[in-house]
Amino acid sequence: MKIPTANGMLREAAMLRIHPPPRPVLAAAALVLATTLGAVAVTAATTGQAGAAANSCGAVFDDFNYASSADGNFTGHGWVPRGNAGGPGVPGATWSPAQITFPTSGGQKVMQLTASTDGTGAGTRQAEVYSAQKRYLDGTYASRVRFTDTPTSGNDGDHVNQTFFAISPLNGDLDPTYSELDFSEYLPNGGWGETGPINYQTSWYTYRNEPWLADNTHSEQRRSYDGWHDLVTQVSGGHVKYYIDGVLVGDHSGKFYPRQTMTVNWNLWFIDTATHTGGTSTYVQQVDWFLFARNQVLSPAAATAQAAAYRSAGTTFTDTFDTAPACGSSGTGAIIGNGSNRCIDIPAANAVDGNRLQIWDCNGTNAQQWTFNADGSVGAMGKCMDVSGGGTADGTVVQLWTCNGTGAQKFTLTAAGDLVNPRSNKCVDVQNVATANGSELHIWTCNGASNQKWHR
Repeated sequence: MKIPTANGMLREAAMLRIHPPPRPVLAAAALVLATTLGAVAVTAATTGQAGAAANSCGAVFDDFNYASSADGNFTGHGWVPRGNAGGPGVPGATWSPAQITFPTSGGQKVMQLTASTDGTGAGTRQAEVYSAQKRYLDGTYASRVRFTDTPTSGNDGDHVNQTFFAISPLNGDLDPTYSELDFSEYLPNGGWGETGPINYQTSWYTYRNEPWLADNTHSEQRRSYDGWHDLVTQVSGGHVKYYIDGVLVGDHSGKFYPRQTMTVNWNLWFIDTATHTGGTSTYVQQVDWFLFARNQVLSPAAATAQAAAYRSAGTTFTDTFDTAPACGSSGTGAIIGNGSNRCIDIPAANAVDGNRLQIWDCNGTNAQQWTFNADGSVGAMGKCMDVSGGGTADGTVVQLWTCNGTGAQKFTLTAAGDLVNPRSNKCVDVQNVATANGSELHIWTCNGASNQKWHR
């Protein structure tokens, strides 16, 4: 578990998974992060263009095409290579920006984290990169990461931890607003009393340092993840859904849903040196790209396709987080079906509760003028788009209803063109893939078909 400290770095205690550790390894530290995180402004620079749809809701994409960790563009784009002492990991270990490099792999520049140990604190080097601003919350997080099972040199067997996560400050013991999502913590040789290889996804509610108490939930995979993997996490509608290579590996909800904005981080470190043998052993973890789509639920395929689209357009970095309108607050206008080229319509312009929505020839009338409101609702003629009865099953009717602020009336139009109800995590769908005037709407499992694709 990562514990933010006053200088913006991260400490880590032995993580509570199945059994509590005999004693957490922690140094005294102030549990405040906000001042440091607010000190660095992100440069919203873009190289190339990836199309309006890619940025329509606010996105951050980085291809990690830099010369070194000292490259002004790297820090200017909002990344901090760690350089101060402290946890997590081996007491006395060194964290250095020099441990962050940008070699070429498969014809692409990648960000490489390198960690090494000779079994002593003084002889241990660890690596971390984190975002300068604490601004990530709802949306889709995606990164292509290469985990490694064996060292590039030296003896194997160390308790090394290869990570990708998001975290907020802990403001006191058992802080109820604390938020942390460990998208992946890969332990090829085990650790925390577990044998390896093992990979964790952990969603945190809170914790207390002394005496140690952790309140979290986790998923795990007991297999090797040596090689490149697409890590995608959807944070929306009260659920945190973790995917590896398109496969759902965890769905966490309830109180473990994040409650405040977080930083995004990667780090490579040693849990301990208990299993080290021989001289110095060196391990690497590589990161190909990072994508965050704000307030959007992107499928794993859509997230990787979006990253590919940026690359195809020659975009090595873009940040429209603060300049693009957020999904759900993008003004008033028609919502047009890609498959039918017809508009979502209130039948007979009758704004009565329960009037089932349909598609109709676009005509510019008030019955087709939908406003994406700041609260996530979508309204027309003084009423809201609504999933009947707050249902979540395939085929539940999409209708007009008096606005009430419930999850049944929250919809997000994603960059991929899906009109998603986060409560059900299902798409607004034209029944039977119909395209004719009067074809009715319901929700259905998102499948990428043309009857589920919409645009403004």
